[in-house]
Amino acid sequence: MTDNLDKGAVTGEDLNELMRIRREKMAAIAARGIEPFGRKYHFTHHAREIIDKFAELEGRTVRLAGRIVAVRGHGKASFAHLLDMSGRVQLYLRQDVLGEAVYEEFGLMDIGDIIGVEGEVFRTQKGEISVKATSLEFLAKSLRPLPEKWHGLKDVETRYRQRYLDLIVNPEVRDTFVVRSKVIQALRHYFDAQGYLEVETPMMHPIAGGAAARPFITHHNALDMRLYMRIAPELYLKRLIVGGFEKVYEINRVFRNEGISIKHNPEFTLLESYQAYADYNDIMALTEEVIAKVANEVLGTAKITYQGQEIDLTPPWPRISMTDAVRKFAGADFAAVKTVAEARAIADKLGVKYEPKQGIGAILNNVFEAVCEEHLVQPTFITGHPTEISPLAKRNKDNPDITDRFEAFIFAREIANGFSELNDPIDQKERFLGQVAQRESGDDEAHMMDEDYVTALEFGMPPTGGLGIGVDRLIMFFTDNYSIRDVILFPHMRPAQRD
Repeated sequence: MTDNLDKGAVTGEDLNELMRIRREKMAAIAARGIEPFGRKYHFTHHAREIIDKFAELEGRTVRLAGRIVAVRGHGKASFAHLLDMSGRVQLYLRQDVLGEAVYEEFGLMDIGDIIGVEGEVFRTQKGEISVKATSLEFLAKSLRPLPEKWHGLKDVETRYRQRYLDLIVNPEVRDTFVVRSKVIQALRHYFDAQGYLEVETPMMHPIAGGAAARPFITHHNALDMRLYMRIAPELYLKRLIVGGFEKVYEINRVFRNEGISIKHNPEFTLLESYQAYADYNDIMALTEEVIAKVANEVLGTAKITYQGQEIDLTPPWPRISMTDAVRKFAGADFAAVKTVAEARAIADKLGVKYEPKQGIGAILNNVFEAVCEEHLVQPTFITGHPTEISPLAKRNKDNPDITDRFEAFIFAREIANGFSELNDPIDQKERFLGQVAQRESGDDEAHMMDEDYVTALEFGMPPTGGLGIGVDRLIMFFTDNYSIRDVILFPHMRPAQRD
């Protein structure tokens, strides 16, 4: 058996030759009466178990299944590494144990082939825990060579486009997605334990609502109607609160027709929850608690290291209003601003851009995003968001120009958003109308009018606290990944350029 991994850049001609050789081996295997693409195989253990439970398994017969990822031969004996979901383990193969015919069949196998193996657990003279093979079974022929074994798969474009290769050759990538699964499970554990009901709401909406974002548009042929891939489940979840459910949550995909960056993917996972008879203070307490508890459940600690910076997720998190944050980090006092001209003057002085139609509140938010966010490394709640940019949030009792809303930041990135929900149907309709005016003036991220949602509010929605957590960003922090595309199995990419 030879190692067909190329030790340098693989040209098209080289790849074709390697694939030709593999197909010849496949034909040779078939000629021996062996199926190159086999059938069900019953295995008893994973590779990791062999290592972790060696004292218990030494001398026992086990059955493993996985992919060959390394081979070295010494005439009538060979060593190989078998990779499965749990990790890898060494195989020891001897001609006098397997028999000449089976050992020759092993010689027709390549790096990347998937096999089943039965054998005895032992430790080699060099001390490596291994399995001495007594039988082999062919399960799937790999017709393409894997990436170069010593350097792995480093090209980012290839890693994202061919995630299956990334998972095979980069163990840390598999670990990331195991953590992702555990995080989502832990989020469910928390909300279920708190008495929340997990629900599912529509993915396709007749009206795009619940967030300020540009939607993807599709068409339903039978009904001859335009539909929007949802940008948020918010308005449907709050309809359930109107209907009498007191605690609901959903973990699912949302779709926003926006740019791709290290923080944004057009399709991402969002957790939203709503609790009747609560306000944004209750939801802030819930937010810091759930994130810390999930970290402890999945990672065993609430202190994580992200991009070399230690982050302490332990509650309570500091709270600071947007106005105070701008005063602290930008040296500008928006509390004293009375006119749009004054707000623009501050923005101009700080070099912050704004749109002609934006009012004081929107300009304040622009300044905050441009100047303040970068300072919010440790978990921090920003409160007091302007009503102008919060069309679904309840106005503050003492200052109607701001809302009872918060955003949670970690490492200068928004991780959560929540507020006391606006449950006044008259105020809600007026704010929708204001959003419609913005859309008509060219803002295609402004909210649409949702008459049915207003109707639902007219039947009465109790005071409610709502929360949205960006699950992908949370997993980025828990796995120390800088780009959101590293925590999404199949991120969106431009079409591959073909020669």
